Amino acid sequence: MEQRKRNQIMVLLFFGVLMGALDIAIVGPALPAIRNEFTSINERMLAWMFSIYVLFNLIGTPLMAKLSDLYGRRWIYILDIFLFAIGSLVVALSPTFTVVLVGRAIQGFGAGGIFPVASAVIGDTFPPEKRGGALGLIGAVFGLAFIIGPILGGVILSQATWHWLFLINLPVALILIVFSFSLLPSQKQTDVPPFDWVGMLLLSGALAALAFGLGNIDTTAFFTSLLSSDVLPFLIAAVALGLALIRAEKRAAYPILKPDLFKSRQLQLGYVIAAGSGLGEASLVFLPLLAVAALGVKESQASFLLMPVVLAMAVGSPLVGRLLDKVGSKRVILVGAVVLATGMFLVSRFASGMFTFILSGALIGFGLAALLGAPVRYIMLNEVKATERSMAQGVVTVFTSIGQLVGSAVVGAVANSLGGGIPGYSASYLVIGIVSAFLIVAALGLKSRSEELNSIAV
Repeated sequence: MEQRKRNQIMVLLFFGVLMGALDIAIVGPALPAIRNEFTSINERMLAWMFSIYVLFNLIGTPLMAKLSDLYGRRWIYILDIFLFAIGSLVVALSPTFTVVLVGRAIQGFGAGGIFPVASAVIGDTFPPEKRGGALGLIGAVFGLAFIIGPILGGVILSQATWHWLFLINLPVALILIVFSFSLLPSQKQTDVPPFDWVGMLLLSGALAALAFGLGNIDTTAFFTSLLSSDVLPFLIAAVALGLALIRAEKRAAYPILKPDLFKSRQLQLGYVIAAGSGLGEASLVFLPLLAVAALGVKESQASFLLMPVVLAMAVGSPLVGRLLDKVGSKRVILVGAVVLATGMFLVSRFASGMFTFILSGALIGFGLAALLGAPVRYIMLNEVKATERSMAQGVVTVFTSIGQLVGSAVVGAVANSLGGGIPGYSASYLVIGIVSAFLIVAALGLKSRSEELNSIAV
């Protein structure tokens, strides 16, 4: 394929992934306005704006990747964009909050396939020596989305209603679909391994039950609520489905979660840190709500108070990448966990001060930069065989998504139990800070730099 057409494909894939990634970052600025429109919802229900997107995104990722192998990249990429657009339209035109959540689920399901199909297209159309750069550019979209998402959200909210945060996806999706017909390859793959349907269904069920159970906990009567019919059955179901998943994956020919990838302590700690960082990332969505309550800013201005977080992440991420090769993953992750915990504790205690709010946001951003993405994936590259690296990266994504689901459920449950506002969200960030402190303990168990170099898998 000639270079010009590859560049055109790259632009097409870039904007497709950006559109899906933006709807994770842009939902935070929309939450205060959505809560005001649907006055009957509480913080617990509002948290599902994020949770249901993540859950269906996780379901859609392996399924759409498999379908693209069977039916060709072009048609599944178009299907993913179409589903995302339909979900956006449903959200924007929703008469009730329940319909909003249905739209978010459709959005998440479609968006779940955009990134893996885009990565597969790069593998199909780019020569080996250029695939790394292309994949790096696509991967950088997620960081870019968290930088421009709050700005875009604030600008749109200052000129229009929250519905336009989702309606804006429609013309973009239409343009992407039109160009996909002419640019993307349509050939199907041969010798495609069977899909682990049982594992996928059990994993999805376990995560959904866990999110429902945690989201219904009343922190003001913690032990009593654990035994209630709104919590206990879901937690029991999550444990039962989790145990069934472990058993099924041991028998599966091509498991989603290969048991061998959980044997070493280094890998286990890596997954714990991935889940913890996902939990911290999910809490960012609710910072605009705290800003409105604690600082008295307008809904359209609250999103701009996420800028210290995203700018710190943008500066910190490349710095972390350089430090990994010099000092190893343990020191980077340890410092990141300390900084993240400090930021969370600060925002939980001193949210009503503008300077402290901005400072804590910057600390949270730097902390997440040292935990999300590169550091844990660096551990995976060193600890697993070359033939299992792709699967290991997928497992990291699963555990990050688990953390995001748990994080949004916990923030919603704690905030709602205390009546929302400053007390509710301050307590939520205190809980996230405590979890971040546990990540410090996990980081202490990682291998030192010398041990890491001596045990690199080949």
